[in-house]
Parts: sequence; structure tokens; C-alpha cells
Amino acid sequence: MAKSRGGSDRVSNLTLACEPCNRAKGALPIEEFLAKRPTRLARILAQSKRPLKDAAAVNATRWALSNALKATGMPLELASGGRTKFNRVALGVPKTHALDAACVGALSGLTHWKRPTLSVSCTGRGSYQRTRLDRYGFPRGYMTRTKRVHGFQTGDIVRAEVPTGKRAGTHVGRVAIRVSGSFNIQKASIVVQGVAHRHCQLIQRSDGYGYATIPFPERT
Repeated sequence: MAKSRGGSDRVSNLTLACEPCNRAKGALPIEEFLAKRPTRLARILAQSKRPLKDAAAVNATRWALSNALKATGMPLELASGGRTKFNRVALGVPKTHALDAACVGALSGLTHWKRPTLSVSCTGRGSYQRTRLDRYGFPRGYMTRTKRVHGFQTGDIVRAEVPTGKRAGTHVGRVAIRVSGSFNIQKASIVVQGVAHRHCQLIQRSDGYGYATIPFPERT
């Protein structure tokens, strides 16, 4: 039902339509607009009356979680997304996932929020395909037959202390191995190429995830 006739934004009252059809329908009831196309009308009406199972599952899970947390006896506060945005805007805090979580509920102030955030991304554990192909399907390169070189594996977090040369310095990040022993280290913003394996020290074995520290965002 059109909003001009008392319709709502409920999902069952909305449908995808091209602009010409949407303009042609206007505020007409769907039954009148599709009177000469009963098959399409029946399909749309059947879908509109279908219960919102996914939304019901999300709400049921949310309230079950809320009740389980209340049962612990610890303080619990529930708030809307609108309240979170109000707090964020009122306090002048940039929008990020971490800072949104800090702005939930009744909040009088927020301090020490300008801190780096640990970003975790899924990188996988490698590929079974050992031959790289071009867009035509012909081999263009071959990967190593072993996953480890000099005790290191692609995805390991390493610390490299390079004493001399143009790559001199301390580099911490995710390593990409090469058979030659000259590795690449992915730092937060750049890739340091050609770091010898003898300068690398293992910090964490590859676990299928990539970790990076992102500095706090400047509000613009």
C-alpha cells in the first residue's frame, strides 16, 4: 500500500520495481494496478504475506542473549542505534566499529579514544593450486612445492632487524616467503621487499589471519 494511503516501511509492504513501473503505479492499490496480470499479482501478494522468518530469528536470538546476560547478575544496558549515533555526534567522535561500540548507551563523556585499532582480516592458509595461470589458462608461474623456507611460512608474523642497506631498520609484519630466502614483509601501509631470512625473527605462526595496527582516524 502506498504511503499516501497509510502504507508503512515494513518489508512486506515494499518491493523492487523499475522507475517507469513505479511511476505508473503511483498511489494505486496493487490489486488495481495488476488487475490484468493476475499471475504476477498472486505472486507478489503471496510474497508480501510471507512471515519475516529471518528478522524473527535475529530478534529472538538478540533477546535470548540479553536474557542470558541478565541472568549473570552483571550490569547490562540496552540501547538503540539512534542513541549510539547521537552520542558519537555529540562527542565529536569519528565513525568506526570500535568507537561505535564505545558510544553505546547512556554516555556523558569519552576520553582516551584516540588510540590505534587492531585490524584482523582473513587471509587463508595458502592455496592447493601450485601453478599460476594467465587469463587464457596457460601457466605463467609456479609456486614452491613446500610451504616453509628456512623455517618460515607465508603468513607468519616476523620481526626483522636489518642492520645496513636501504632497508635498514626494524620491520614488523606479515611475511611472504621466497625460495631464495629473500622475503617480503607486509607492514601496516607498505611492503618491504627483499629482506634476508637471517634477519627475521618469528613472532607468531600463520593462523589464517592478518593483523595490522590502524592509527586513530582524524575527524574531517
